[in-house]
Amino acid sequence: MITHKKQFSLEILKALIKLIIAGVLIGLLKKYDAIIAGILILKIIHNIYKEVIKPESNKNWLLLVGMLLTGFGGIVGETWGVTNGYWEYHEVTRELPLWLPFAWMLAFHYLYKLERNLIPLLKNQSHKNKIILAILLALILPAFGEVITIYLGVWTYYWPYQLFGVPLYAFICLVFVHMLVYTILHFVCKKYKINDVVFN
Repeated sequence: MITHKKQFSLEILKALIKLIIAGVLIGLLKKYDAIIAGILILKIIHNIYKEVIKPESNKNWLLLVGMLLTGFGGIVGETWGVTNGYWEYHEVTRELPLWLPFAWMLAFHYLYKLERNLIPLLKNQSHKNKIILAILLALILPAFGEVITIYLGVWTYYWPYQLFGVPLYAFICLVFVHMLVYTILHFVCKKYKINDVVFN
């Protein structure tokens, strides 16, 4: 299924290291949600400049659309979950930390970029295999990042059936949000004949 297993493993390892750094950073600075928000905003600006503004051709507007959709969907879900007492953020003065929508936006970029790097390493780059890869990555990696922040005291889930502090429902919700955005972008690409390695 994978043509360059070494390169594939290296991409996964790099992604895990980035996730660990982000999780530890949020965990250590959890009291200072405005500082975390500022750092994440700078990262978003960097990503947009690099992939949308700077390139003379092949400006990746899908990236920006995906980040905005994920940020919106994520904050709607977060508001619903915290309001209903399904989870709670600690050591901040407000119910929802300021950095949340930006973390969701970067989660989209993180998964999209990883998929964009991994898909060319698949022997069969069919739509089915791309979907399977997207689901597996969305199921495992965001939850791994959550485990780090949960153990560093950023928040607590109150849903049952937990694995390392992450409930089954959270796994399902993470996959749902990411795949909903991916589905929307797939149809955008199809309608406007946009060529993208992830969504076509």
